[in-house]
Amino acid sequence: QVQLVESGGGLVQAGESLRLSCAASGSIFSDNPMGWYRQVPGKQRKLVATFTSGGNTNYADSVKGRFTISRDNTKSAVYLQMNSLKPEDTAVYYCYVWKDYRNYWGPGTQVTVSS
Repeated sequence: QVQLVESGGGLVQAGESLRLSCAASGSIFSDNPMGWYRQVPGKQRKLVATFTSGGNTNYADSVKGRFTISRDNTKSAVYLQMNSLKPEDTAVYYCYVWKDYRNYWGPGTQVTVSS
C-alpha cells in the first residue's frame, strides 16, 4: 500500500512561482512512473507532468517551458516547479505513482493563480 501527500499549493498572482512536493510512503523505485495531474471543477483530471518508467519526462503542452518536474528516489518524492503561473493554471494538483499494477493518488493540493 502506498500513501501520497502533496504540499506547496496556495494563492499566487500571475507571473509568480510555486513548488509542489509529494512524498510517498512505501518503497518507490525509479522505474515507477510518478508525476502530477490537475483538475478543475466539472472537468476531467489531466496530465501536467510525469516521469515514465524509463525515466523520461512528459509535459502537457500548456506547461512546457514553465513547469519542471523532478524526483528524489531516496525520499520517494516528486516535485513540480511551476514558474510564470497563469490564471488558467488554477486547479487542484494531484500527485500519483504507478505501482503494483495500479495508480495511487494523493488527496490533492489547491493552486490558485489570480490575474
